[in-house]
Amino acid sequence: MRMILAVTLAMVPAIAPLMAKDDEPAKRLAESTAILTEIMAAPDKGIPQELLDHAHCVVVVPGMKTAAFLVGGKFGKGYVSCRNKGGIGWSAPGTVRIEGGSVGFQIGGSETDLVMLVMNQRGADKLLSSKFTLGAEGSVAAGPVGRTATAQTDVQMKAEILSWSRSQGLFAGLALEGATLRQDLDDNETLYGKKLENRTIVTTGVKAPGAAASFIALLNKHSSRESK
Repeated sequence: MRMILAVTLAMVPAIAPLMAKDDEPAKRLAESTAILTEIMAAPDKGIPQELLDHAHCVVVVPGMKTAAFLVGGKFGKGYVSCRNKGGIGWSAPGTVRIEGGSVGFQIGGSETDLVMLVMNQRGADKLLSSKFTLGAEGSVAAGPVGRTATAQTDVQMKAEILSWSRSQGLFAGLALEGATLRQDLDDNETLYGKKLENRTIVTTGVKAPGAAASFIALLNKHSSRESK
C-alpha cells in the first residue's frame, strides 16, 4: 500500500501539467463568452447590431499578447463560429491562433481581447483555410463602434473582415494588416477528441462540446437575423 501511494504521489507532478493543458481550451471558451457578454452589454460602446446581424462568422481571441522590444509581435488563441446553413443558429466553434509581427523601435507589452466579424462568404472561405494572412489574402478594416453605428466608409463596407480590440477597458476598431490566422488542430483534438479541421467543424454540423454551450447561446441571443 505504501509503495502504491508513493508511486501515485510521484506521478502527480507529471500529470498535473497535462490536466492543466486539457483544461485550457475550455477555459478559453469561457473567457471568450465573458468578453462577448461584456461587449454586448455596453450598447453605446459595442459592436453595431446591424453588422453582427449580417456577419457570416465571429472570431474571439481573449488575451492576445503583444510583446515588443525593438521587434514587436502578437500571439493569441481563440475561437471561430459561423452561421449554420440557412443562416439560422451558429456552428460549433473551431479553434484559431493568430500570429503577427512588426518591426520598428518599440518597447513594452500588453494584453488585448480581439473580436472579428467575417462579413461575406468569400471571407469565411479564407478564414476556414488552414492558414491565411489578413490584408494580403483577405481585406480587413477597423470596425466602427456603437450599437447603432454602421460601416460608413468605403473601406469598411468593402472589407471582408472587420476587427475590434479591447484593452484596459477601451473598446475600439483595430486594423490587423499582416497578422496570420491558422487553425489549431491540437486544441480541436482536446475539445472534440480528434484533430478535426475548422471547416469540418463549422460546416458539417459537428456537435458542439458542452464547454461551448454558453458561447453559442450568446451568439444566438444577439444575432438572430439571417446573414445576407
